[in-house]
Amino acid sequence: MATSGGPTVRRRRLGAELRRLRESAGVSVDEVCQLLRCSISKVSRMENGRVPVRTRDVSDLLDLYGVAKGEQHDALMALARESRRHGWWHSYHDVVPTWFEIYIGLEGDATSIQVYESQLVHGLLQTSDYARQVLRADDPEVAAEEIDRKIALRMDRQHRLTAPNQPRLWVILDEAVLRREIGGRAVMREQLEFIAKRSELPNVTIQVIPFDVGAHAGLGSAFSILGFPDSEDHEVVYIEEAAGSLYIERVAEVRRYKLKMDHLLAAALRPEESVQMILSAAKELT
Repeated sequence: MATSGGPTVRRRRLGAELRRLRESAGVSVDEVCQLLRCSISKVSRMENGRVPVRTRDVSDLLDLYGVAKGEQHDALMALARESRRHGWWHSYHDVVPTWFEIYIGLEGDATSIQVYESQLVHGLLQTSDYARQVLRADDPEVAAEEIDRKIALRMDRQHRLTAPNQPRLWVILDEAVLRREIGGRAVMREQLEFIAKRSELPNVTIQVIPFDVGAHAGLGSAFSILGFPDSEDHEVVYIEEAAGSLYIERVAEVRRYKLKMDHLLAAALRPEESVQMILSAAKELT
């Protein structure tokens, strides 16, 4: 059993294996609830990899599912221990809500990140000044220290784009992202120039869907598709909402978003044309 990846990916892998074992053993969710003295929703979160599972609970579940001591049992117990380790972002736990902590873990282990943004520059491409304006607008009463911490986290996330084993990042921006002047002309100009500079990285591709395309497949919400190196770790679609997030993992639903992404790629300008539009928009702000 593969054990590569960070704690979030390992948690997903453990949950999927526990679900498979439960179904193979013919054990109901109610029986698991009785054994662990927990709610149905908690079992669902465990099997979906949303929460860590205590090693004692994993041991009890393996007994319930008839998994005898041996190589499989030991591998699952090791996976349970590894899945409870803190990720690199733990030092920011005071400013990271649980629903976003899951995404950071997935993003940190992803080998490919495909993004469609309709309103804002994606966090992996934001400058600190642009990020500050976005965070302040989201919560005008938030303390300056908390904003500083959130910006530091965002900058730390960006380091992976130039680190060893960096992910393949492909970002599609609606032209509205370029035209929405956030933080004033100077901040926005710097932001657009930063996006153009990032596009020079060999693992980063940026494309723009111009207004004159009209209706297109991304008129709904923004979304990201994350892919992983291990075939056991299926792709995840991430959609951020006002008070939380949505993670889509069912193969048929992920396929629908991949098709949507294909349509967006077809509607967007070519990468070199997109960079020219970004630089032109920046020049208009001088």
